[in-house]
Amino acid sequence: MTSSRLPNHISQQFDNELEDIRSKVLAMGGLIEQHLAKVLAYFSKGEVEGVEYVSVSDYLVNALEVEIDNDCTDILARRQPAAGDLRLVLAVSKTITDLERMGDEAEKIARLILHEDDILVTGSYYHGAAALGKHVASMVRSALDSFARMDSEAAFKVAFEDRAIDTETAAIMRQLMTYMMEDPRTISPCLDTILAVRALERIGDHANNIAENVIYLVEGKNVRHVSLEQVQAEIGSSESSGN
Repeated sequence: MTSSRLPNHISQQFDNELEDIRSKVLAMGGLIEQHLAKVLAYFSKGEVEGVEYVSVSDYLVNALEVEIDNDCTDILARRQPAAGDLRLVLAVSKTITDLERMGDEAEKIARLILHEDDILVTGSYYHGAAALGKHVASMVRSALDSFARMDSEAAFKVAFEDRAIDTETAAIMRQLMTYMMEDPRTISPCLDTILAVRALERIGDHANNIAENVIYLVEGKNVRHVSLEQVQAEIGSSESSGN
């Protein structure tokens, strides 16, 4: 498994265009990380101001998605890229879709918190969501890092981490169901918590998608709907035979 750099072209302008869209993707990812951090800060510090900001700022993420998508369309039309260049543009197009949906999920969590703004002090049942949020935020950061470095090995680690997120989510769901059965007064905040946990899980899913895009970009392997272990073995086998 390898890491990759943007290829050099005869046209310096083409190099600049590719680097520009990659930089914009990372800027969009940074904005998503900021929104997620502001939401998670409520869990630990009760800071409502950041939550209110996220609830009305999704338009910033959407604007970046439109701008990058237009850039990709322009490059496809004017440059007619092939091979690795085409994979880069396609990976960018898919990645910004996942980032935009992450933004939607962060906004959803913010609105849930504002709807049930005493969640932090009404019970311990929200602690699992807070821990899951930290795990998901770390996964998002790792996915973006793998994209920045075009590192397929790091991307595989993110993809495998998605399994742990699913397991953690299932455990939290069982715990919340227990709380609701034991005390009907917790039903309303627990239902909001369940929706927030599901949103966090989906953010993890989108981080996984970004990692899969990096693997496709670097290795030329589409890992969706196939065994990660199998793809790793195929890549390792091809690298060994090439030495």
